Amino acid sequence: MLGLVKKIFGDANEREVKRLVKIVEQVNALEPTITALSDDNLRAKTEEFRARLAKGETLDDLLPEAFAVVREASKRTLNKRHYDVQLIGGMVLHSGKIAEMRTGEGKTLVGTLSVYLNALEGKGVHVVTVNDYLAQRDSAEMGQVYTFLGMTVGCNLHGLTHEEKQQAYACDITYGTNNEFGFDYLRDNMVLYKEQMVQRPLQYAIIDEVDSILVDEARTPLIISGQAQKSTELYYAADRLVSKLTDVEDYTVDIKMRSVALTEQGVTKVERAFNIDNLFAHDHVTLNHHVNQALRARNIMKRDVDYVVQEEEVVIVDEFTGRLMAGRRYSDGLHQAIEAKEQLKVQNESMTLATITFQNYFRMYRKLAGMTGTAKTEEEEFKRIYGLDVIQVPTNRPMVRNDIPDVVYKSENGKYKSVVEEIVRRHATGQPVLVGTVSIENSERISEMLKKKGVKHQVLNAKYHAEEAAIIANAGQPNAVTIATNMAGRGTDILLGEGVADKGGLHIMGTERHESRRIDNQLRGRAGRQGDPGSSQFYLSMQDELMRRFGADNIMGMMERLGFDEDSPIESRLISRAIESAQKRVEGSNFDARRIVLQYDDVINLQREKIYGDRREILNAENIRDIVMPMVRAVVTRSVENHCSDNDVPEDWDLDGLVSYAHSHYLPEDRLTKDDVWGKEKEEIIEHLMEMVDNLYNEREELIGADTMREFEKVVVLRAVDSKWMDHIDSMDHLRQGIHLRAYGGSDPLREYQFEGHNMFLAMIERIEEEVTLYIMKAHVEKKPQREAVAEGQAVDSKAEEGPKRPTKRDDARVGRNDPCPCGSGKKYKMCHGRID
Repeated sequence: MLGLVKKIFGDANEREVKRLVKIVEQVNALEPTITALSDDNLRAKTEEFRARLAKGETLDDLLPEAFAVVREASKRTLNKRHYDVQLIGGMVLHSGKIAEMRTGEGKTLVGTLSVYLNALEGKGVHVVTVNDYLAQRDSAEMGQVYTFLGMTVGCNLHGLTHEEKQQAYACDITYGTNNEFGFDYLRDNMVLYKEQMVQRPLQYAIIDEVDSILVDEARTPLIISGQAQKSTELYYAADRLVSKLTDVEDYTVDIKMRSVALTEQGVTKVERAFNIDNLFAHDHVTLNHHVNQALRARNIMKRDVDYVVQEEEVVIVDEFTGRLMAGRRYSDGLHQAIEAKEQLKVQNESMTLATITFQNYFRMYRKLAGMTGTAKTEEEEFKRIYGLDVIQVPTNRPMVRNDIPDVVYKSENGKYKSVVEEIVRRHATGQPVLVGTVSIENSERISEMLKKKGVKHQVLNAKYHAEEAAIIANAGQPNAVTIATNMAGRGTDILLGEGVADKGGLHIMGTERHESRRIDNQLRGRAGRQGDPGSSQFYLSMQDELMRRFGADNIMGMMERLGFDEDSPIESRLISRAIESAQKRVEGSNFDARRIVLQYDDVINLQREKIYGDRREILNAENIRDIVMPMVRAVVTRSVENHCSDNDVPEDWDLDGLVSYAHSHYLPEDRLTKDDVWGKEKEEIIEHLMEMVDNLYNEREELIGADTMREFEKVVVLRAVDSKWMDHIDSMDHLRQGIHLRAYGGSDPLREYQFEGHNMFLAMIERIEEEVTLYIMKAHVEKKPQREAVAEGQAVDSKAEEGPKRPTKRDDARVGRNDPCPCGSGKKYKMCHGRID
């Protein structure tokens, strides 16, 4: 059916490319005119374009000439002229879509076209890369084009000072990593003064390696976290016990689900060890959790695969890139369990101050675009989650890489022996070889085998990422043998050395299939750039994780029947298709997982947008009395509603209770009597109380001065919003962890989460209103108060797939009886709000 539709209507991608080719012709027609301009006249085009925009022209109107200007500036500064297909890529980016361009087609240069055009609006363009090295490299190299044309370029790196970040964001074009952009957004929504914010409104972003950021890292929320004080001894105790348990007898491991569960015998041993009656009793939830995480740490999390130990610290290895993720910690106590397993110092758990997923951060940009060599396999996800279409841009020269069918061995030993033999054979001819592995452990295994064969080689994995760009750039030189963990070195071009093309070009060897076809395609894509010759082949074994999870038994049985030994491979396109089918199933499963994560995050995202929007309004306003008084009215109205029920006759209303509540929350003692409200309708009581509150407000303002009152309002409101929002994030996290149990009762967990989350948010708003009312109306203010953060946080991105965080409020965050009252009165807490309940 799809083929018939294409015949009748044509392929949508092809039609779009044909449309863009016509615009390319317009750009090319302008080239002689633009080439004839002097440097100064070419530079003056920028101000001319801005003036034309101000007069009503659109970016689309300017596109052909602006692209021609950028191409000429690139020729003069970088000695690089954009190919026609690169112009097409630039147009795809400008239209807010994803440009899929093969490795070596010059995506970095493509970005300059759309970046320059959109930067003309003066609202800021963000170019997002996967690491600081690429951000620095690209901003320095491509920045030559922009600065030549009179634009400013900034680079937003980790560790910059506040002033340096503000300068970077104030530039026309800002390069940086996805983490840094996201964390700056969160930090901006925790500042105490508007002058401390660094980001401008999010206008336009181009994401380089868009699949890595929007797909691979989509389950990884960014978290601003603060330290929580908690005993660490239980982690060691749980690990000591688990180390004595026996597989199968005491616990079972599920490879597919990456989970571990105690058997009945195991439960009995735990209960006996900790001298308790029932491990699953409510009182022992914490112990049960620690034992389960210790089991996971010992049986699921593998050293030199999932993490490495460096300088007495557990450092996570990113499963997609193979890089070390310094500063990142597994959540929910798993990281501490690994530290206990490795006999390291267990770090304290943390509390979450602010969090957001990459999906919801990048969806806030007014316009979003991306580029990568592999996006088509995830096209549905890009469209459904981000509203981004994928356009495949033609290659500048035909792709001639030879993709050889997979070979499958019975055992890992057989596979690696064959891999090393093939490396030795090709190395002897002078052909360069790039070997892709899925773990640090496997890369070092091959390295040891090659050393015994006397083959000189380079190992590129998460342990040596500082030199990865230089190593990967030389992978195409004669006789080069490079072993790379997954896609380490991604974003760096591999150029073929002299005579290599005659030897068949770069040969890619994959030692294991990844669960995503896209990651495999990225590895293959390192060869065959710009029409260069090249080849690729994957070597698999029945013991590979993907093979064990999907269909290995059938193939293994066939190999046994046919008498295959461990050194004899099966080479069959049928097996390759079966593996691809398994990968599609896993991709679908992973997409569903990311979609579910997003659906749950969407619930809190709406709440986050509301809180952050209100917070910015408070920071920007000179006078927030108009914000405070509706809060006070809401508290007054609720107090009247609760004490004067519609279900009771007025004679039965609890007016004594109302008077008592008013005195404790928003009126001075003895200011109100029962007689003052007796015989009034509910609305009349509310208006009477509000009139008293308003008069009192004016009295307080006159007493302490308008300037002090204005600052006092902001101090109180910001503190209430920040502290209650942090508590709310904690509560929503706990709700999220247990909500799946509702499915056993026939309820939809997501619907339940939406419903309860909404009610919890409304309850939080009420708590904010009550605290603001209490402090505004009752606190003693003797001097101008100072704004203080409710907690100091640090940026930590946590792997959601390893379980959501369980933030715990710090004990030391409580106000002591003799501490200064947080209201800013200058009095001790016990003499001020310590006596208000």
